Amino acid sequence: MPTTHEVEKQHTGPEEADQHPSMSSHDAAPPAAPSRNPCCLCWCCCCSCWNEERRRAWRASQDSKLQPLPSCEACSTPSPEEVQSWAQSFDKLMRSPAGRGAFREFLRTEYSEENMLFWLACEELKAEANQHAVDEKARLIYEDYVSILSPKEVSLDSRVREGINRKMQEPSAHTFDDAQLQIYTLMHRDSYPRFLGSPTYRALLLRGAPQSSHEA
Repeated sequence: MPTTHEVEKQHTGPEEADQHPSMSSHDAAPPAAPSRNPCCLCWCCCCSCWNEERRRAWRASQDSKLQPLPSCEACSTPSPEEVQSWAQSFDKLMRSPAGRGAFREFLRTEYSEENMLFWLACEELKAEANQHAVDEKARLIYEDYVSILSPKEVSLDSRVREGINRKMQEPSAHTFDDAQLQIYTLMHRDSYPRFLGSPTYRALLLRGAPQSSHEA
């Protein structure tokens, strides 16, 4: 027959065993707090933490600014002197609203319009003063023009891409400055000479050429 001490030992044993898991879980380290951007270190297009509603709203405002640009810039017909000045330098072409519109239309025929769109988006970003808006616009620019998953990816070398990836941890209005310069140089050296010899530019020159008069 078991003694009273043995009965008490048998009774308390399971309770002590039941306490071990709770003590173990109490001693374990608490779960880490979620980071600000838990899955965004790679800045890829498939990032699930991106707020879809805010993305669609911002993209709609971005499209409304960029897509009507050719017709808006073409609404004021450039003078013959202005059209001729575009052949003097690429800088003069890009400083002219009508010049940018005509050049963008030409790039569209060469399936490289994304270069101009990226350059324009960078210009808009640099003019932004609100940090929250800078963060949102920088992320959209990355998704649309830098990510390898984007159909509108622009051609950037590895050094520039690595620099962007570092800067995207804390985006600023100048995150894409090096990339913008590289794309500007690409358009200058590659597309601009072909634009000057294109039917698009020749038609603009002929439109402003003085018509010969024939006297009776």
